[in-house]
Amino acid sequence: MKRVLYLLGQLTDEDAYWLAKIGRVRRLESGEELIREGSSVAGIFILIEGKLVVTLANVGELAHLGVGEIVGELSLVDSRSASATVTARVASTVMEIPRDILQRHMDVNPAFAARLYRAIAIFLADRMRSTIRRMGYGSESSSTLAEDEEATDEIDFELLEKIHQAGARFDRIFRQLSSTTQNSH
Repeated sequence: MKRVLYLLGQLTDEDAYWLAKIGRVRRLESGEELIREGSSVAGIFILIEGKLVVTLANVGELAHLGVGEIVGELSLVDSRSASATVTARVASTVMEIPRDILQRHMDVNPAFAARLYRAIAIFLADRMRSTIRRMGYGSESSSTLAEDEEATDEIDFELLEKIHQAGARFDRIFRQLSSTTQNSH
């Protein structure tokens, strides 16, 4: 959930409503691929319900993702094909934000693009720090924390201030998506 809060914490209410408006709810069956390594990525995806697994050919499972995780963001940033495969571990629901619509909006709204790219940079930095910690780099056994460094479980104060607001945005988006899905059936 933390990563979607990073995203929503950097965006405005107007940005969040726009994303909810263009977002499409997509249901995945257990074992269904959302993104295939080496293929183009149609958009970014926010996991609303369920669990996803990230795998890499010749390596295996890299990560298990829960509600609020975002995937497909790397291909939005660098326009390259997917670096890993993302599969539904169980029946899951994602909000798909189509890349072409998102790109057109960023082209005409540079302030939105700046906020979105900042949000992506923040959660990619968090993902990288988590990966480095899991690998043991910088652990207490290899070094000590300097007084001015964050402890591994601390949240940046700037981000902490935005979490409540971001959580409220996530709730509003989820309600909007839920009502849109119910009205379409």
